Amino acid sequence: QVQLVESGGGLVQSGESLTLSCAASGNIFNIDSMGWYRQAPGKRRELVAVRTGDDAPHYHNSVKGRFTLSKDDAKKMSYLQMNRLKPEDTAVYYCYAVMATSLASDSQQYWGKGTLVTVSS
Repeated sequence: QVQLVESGGGLVQSGESLTLSCAASGNIFNIDSMGWYRQAPGKRRELVAVRTGDDAPHYHNSVKGRFTLSKDDAKKMSYLQMNRLKPEDTAVYYCYAVMATSLASDSQQYWGKGTLVTVSS
C-alpha cells in the first residue's frame, strides 16, 4: 500500500522559517512528480510547489523566493523549506505525488493527510 506521510508543521511567528517533509512508502516503482499543495480555511486547495522528475520546480507566485522544494530520490522524500513565513501562508499543507506501483501500471495521484502550518502575526 502506497502512502505519503507529512511532518514538520506547527505554529510559528511571521518572518520565521519551517521545513516540511514528506515520506513516500510502499510498493513504489517510480515517482513521476512530487510536491505540495495547501488549503487555507474557506479557500480552495492550491498548488504550492511541484517538481516533475529532474525538471526545475514550479512555484506558486506567492511563495517564489521564499519557499524551496527539494527531494531525496533514494529516500523517496520531498522537502519544502519555507522562509519568511507570512500569516497568509497559514493552511493545511498536503504532500502530493504521481507514482506508479509497477512497470505495467499507470501512474496515479496520491495525497498525504496534511500537516497544519499556522503563522501568527
